Amino acid sequence: MLKRRENLPKGLIEAVKFPLIEAIQGRRSRRFARGASIPEGPLAYTSKHDPAPLSEQQKMLLLTTVAGNTGWSNLIPHNRAYLPKMPNYAGAAGGRTFPSAAGFHTTDFFYTDDTGVYFLSTKDMPAAKAMDDDGKTDLRAYLDEHKSRIVKLAEGRLKIPASPQHMEMHNEWCANVPGSMLIIPVADLAQHMILALCYLVQNGACIYDDIHKQPVPGIRAFRSIVDVENPFPLSFLEQQGLAEVTAELSTACYSGALMLQAMGLGGWMYDGINPFSILGASGDPDVPGLGFRFDMIDGSPLPHITGLEGVFEGHCPPHFSSMRAAVESVIERKFNCGGPFNSKTGGPYKNTAVIRGSAAPMDDEFIECVTVMAQYIYERFGRFPATVPAIYSLMYLQAHQLDTDFYDENFTSGAYLRTHAGYDENWG
Repeated sequence: MLKRRENLPKGLIEAVKFPLIEAIQGRRSRRFARGASIPEGPLAYTSKHDPAPLSEQQKMLLLTTVAGNTGWSNLIPHNRAYLPKMPNYAGAAGGRTFPSAAGFHTTDFFYTDDTGVYFLSTKDMPAAKAMDDDGKTDLRAYLDEHKSRIVKLAEGRLKIPASPQHMEMHNEWCANVPGSMLIIPVADLAQHMILALCYLVQNGACIYDDIHKQPVPGIRAFRSIVDVENPFPLSFLEQQGLAEVTAELSTACYSGALMLQAMGLGGWMYDGINPFSILGASGDPDVPGLGFRFDMIDGSPLPHITGLEGVFEGHCPPHFSSMRAAVESVIERKFNCGGPFNSKTGGPYKNTAVIRGSAAPMDDEFIECVTVMAQYIYERFGRFPATVPAIYSLMYLQAHQLDTDFYDENFTSGAYLRTHAGYDENWG
């Protein structure tokens, strides 16, 4: 519910009230934006409208739907193997609009429109102040709270040429077009894999190198805390981690896709832009993308992308001096100031300090065990992780003002929703 509604556009109020079932049933990929053109073929059509940008409130409503903080997360409350302690899986104390495996939360968000390229970080955002204990939200304050976290990285729209190297050609006429907003979730999969190794060790497990068919050197020294006789295959763990962050990126975009229906905007979620072009590793100097660092590893034809310095740095060298430093950073995120297992961090419990302080600790032996495995991967493969990207992005959400004339010309009734039909009245 909203605490304040004064001076809010009718479209924003209607979006908040829009029934979830209508958004789910009405979700479609509506690609034809105002200003678009399909030059030939059975659906050839050229828009009679100029490209039209989203308003600031529209952009913020979408961003907070895709990436917004939703208060304190609920920690995993019980695992009998941890008694008398609580599970210590989570990486963040705040909840967001999309789920994350074991609460790891290693994804943050970039976006671009005609005005520039931007970064919004919410993965370690504490509970939004605009939300009260009764679940009511001062929407204007909530949007402003998130807006204050946005960092502008560059002027002008992110350059993504409409050519086969950079874009699937069924998207050349509609992707990242003038007037549109393109939201780009990016995961620190290197950090996710460190958190996965922590998860294994806490549950008495370790890995072996199934690619080179050898155990991790030195792992037997930790046989008192992990089962060295029945290790997990490294490739299996990394495939699982990739699947987990893929779900994270996708559900974030899906939340936004449902909001498009409620707002009466066109757009869709898709993966038809080359992620190397997005991140900046396409090899084309005229397409710098987001400017992430990448290196070519011997034996691999694909660039190994590791991070954007000072903005979004992956938990691996060269952004960390060693894998030990990267592991220690993950432990600090969990237990230090603002972390989910720091007794001084706020929370949803009646006795939050006791609950947060009761998580199973990660002592020196634990950290050393995780470090031995992580450092082995880095040294043996010349990178971390071994078989999956350190930085991963392969799902995007685009939003634009819909040209309903195209649908009236080519579709039967029902091609768009009442929110699309009433868009100009609601948002004008």
